[in-house]
Amino acid sequence: MNFTQPDFAPAYPEIFLLGMVCVVLLADLAWGEKKPYIAYLLAQIALLGCVLISFVTSAPGVVYTFSGMFVDDAMADILKILVYITVSAVLVYSRSYIAVRGMLSGEFFSLALFATLGMMVMISASHFLTLYLGLELQSLSLYAMVALRRNSPGSTEAAIKFFVLGALASGFLLYGMSMIYGSTGSLNIIRVTEVIQSGVINHAVLVVGLVFIVAGISFKLSAVPFHMWVPDVYEGAPTAVVLFIGSAPKLAGFGFVMRLLAEGMGGMSADWQGMLIILAVMSMVVGNFAAIAQTNIKRMLAYSTISHMGFVLLGILAADENGYSAAMFYVVVYVLMTLGTFGIIMLLSREGFEAEKLDDFKGLNRRNPWYAFMMLLLMFSMAGIPPTVGIYAKLSVLQAVLSAGYIWLAVVAVLLSLVGVFYYLRIVKLMYFDEPETDVLIVPQNDVKVLISANGLAMLGFGLFPQVLIALCAYAIQQSM
Repeated sequence: MNFTQPDFAPAYPEIFLLGMVCVVLLADLAWGEKKPYIAYLLAQIALLGCVLISFVTSAPGVVYTFSGMFVDDAMADILKILVYITVSAVLVYSRSYIAVRGMLSGEFFSLALFATLGMMVMISASHFLTLYLGLELQSLSLYAMVALRRNSPGSTEAAIKFFVLGALASGFLLYGMSMIYGSTGSLNIIRVTEVIQSGVINHAVLVVGLVFIVAGISFKLSAVPFHMWVPDVYEGAPTAVVLFIGSAPKLAGFGFVMRLLAEGMGGMSADWQGMLIILAVMSMVVGNFAAIAQTNIKRMLAYSTISHMGFVLLGILAADENGYSAAMFYVVVYVLMTLGTFGIIMLLSREGFEAEKLDDFKGLNRRNPWYAFMMLLLMFSMAGIPPTVGIYAKLSVLQAVLSAGYIWLAVVAVLLSLVGVFYYLRIVKLMYFDEPETDVLIVPQNDVKVLISANGLAMLGFGLFPQVLIALCAYAIQQSM
């Protein structure tokens, strides 16, 4: 029996990260009690190494390895680098927050790196089993991260809900994949695409399998009606974990959808477009109207996430390169906005106090005008108000929807976006027009100061010069489709 040696080069970042996770665990075991920051430093070194390796190993074209189960292309390289940068920023924002809550340990950082490894596998998957392997590696790590604060009933409850509903969604995905396999005779994405295009398939079985797959994807993207876990997890989990869940996994989720729907099931776009229309409209309606009633900012941002994912689905349902690149651009902008917003929430939190209520933002302009201005830019961007980059993210998606012929859908999206403006501007009103409830000084560490300032100003910078991000996303899609 002949054995062909696979090309390991496309998977060097994954191999390096897996090795570094082992180093983090061993270093924390040996020196963690005396030097609690060693796991943090090693995690940042691991992410920096992954960035460098991804740059060095990136090459034009599409490269398959491991018997066609793993793919390296422009979209994979760009999404992975964005994931590394996002996770690195999350760790910077989270360091002080978890330190005062007794969570600064190798567990937090190793779980974060394991989840990052799962995201990388999802992004480069070219086989249904590889997709599922990456998804479960990410999900299991996130379940554990939510439950890290063991003495908190809220965290434990959120972790149980997350786990149970996540298991249900995984079951949907597996059942859908089994039906796709039964209809096409393969789990390889390229082979599935070829069989669907040939037309020699049982279309009814394929559509049933597609329904289960879309249901599983909807849970991972927190789209209505599979959104039930999001508000409870956002409220119950530590803010540092919520920041992680709400940022990097969205990039991996976009890659997951692209591999599964756009590449694998692209020949059935007429079938899944209708499903995505329903999911997108419901997500925007429920997300925007439910957010208005919230007094907890983490729950408000949870419903905000649901509405933003509805916009992402609008771009994907256009089912062309323009729509896919618009959706990718929207996801990247959303991740930037989420990083900055939760970074400021953690900045206002302190030992024994969580800045979780909207009232905690009252009078922030008087306490610290600079951070109030950063939050203003982030809220303007989320609302899609010029000159921030959020307006271009929404416009690019709406343009893709109009090009696909869904004029009514674009009108609905615009009207629902106007609803969202209310609860974002409510935070601006609290910061600038209400009296502060406390006069506690905000004293972040220097790296957090720099990162929050860069994060907030990026909303303005990319709003004035959005071509950089738009061109990057367009290039990633064009080179990979």
